[in-house]
Amino acid sequence: MNQVNYQKELDKVIQKLTEDGRTPRLLLHSCCAPCSSYVLEYLSEYFSITVFYYNPNIYPPEEFGKRVEEQERLIRELPAKHPVSFLEGPYEPERFYEMAKGLEQIPEGGERCFRCYRLRLLETAQMARAGGFDYFTTTLSISPLKNAQKLNEIGARLAEEYGVSYLFSDFKKRNGYKRSTELSAEYGLYRQDYCGCVYSLRERRK
Repeated sequence: MNQVNYQKELDKVIQKLTEDGRTPRLLLHSCCAPCSSYVLEYLSEYFSITVFYYNPNIYPPEEFGKRVEEQERLIRELPAKHPVSFLEGPYEPERFYEMAKGLEQIPEGGERCFRCYRLRLLETAQMARAGGFDYFTTTLSISPLKNAQKLNEIGARLAEEYGVSYLFSDFKKRNGYKRSTELSAEYGLYRQDYCGCVYSLRERRK
C-alpha cells in the first residue's frame, strides 16, 4: 500500500485557499511552544489560528504550567500575518491514566502513544466543532518520533465524525523540525528532553 504524502495534501489545500483569497479559521492542537514554532510561522500566512493547548498526558503538573507559559510567550513574540490566539484546555491527567491502563509498559511510539494522539485530537475535534472552526490539526507530526500516518488517519476519522475538516500535514517535512529548533534557539524557548508523559520521562532516565 502506498503511503500518502501528507505535505503534498497540505500544499493542495494552501494552493486552493490562495487562489480563492480565503483565510479560514484553524484550531491547532499544540503539545509545546518549540513544536508549534515552525507550524505557526508557516500556517499563519494562510490561516487565522487558535492554538489549543490540551495535553492531559503532561507530567508533572509544574511541567504543564511551564509549557503553557512558553506557548503564550511565543504567540506574543512571533510575527504572524494573520491573528494567532490561545486557548488553554483543562489539565485532566486522570483521563490520560485511564486511557493508558494496561499499556504502562509499552515502549514509547506504540499503542499507548496512538491512544494518546486520539485523546488529544478528539478533544480538539470537539472544540473545533463547538467553535465553528473550518479546520483542525496538530503540531505533533513535526517530531521525528511521532507517527504522521497514524496522526492523519485519526484526524480523518474524527473529521468524519465531527463534521470539521482535518488539515492533513506532516510538519517534519521540508526541514520543518530543523526550522523548529532554529526558532526555539532564536526565541530562547524552553525545550524539554521528553515527550511529556511520565512513561516517556521514565524511558529518558533509564
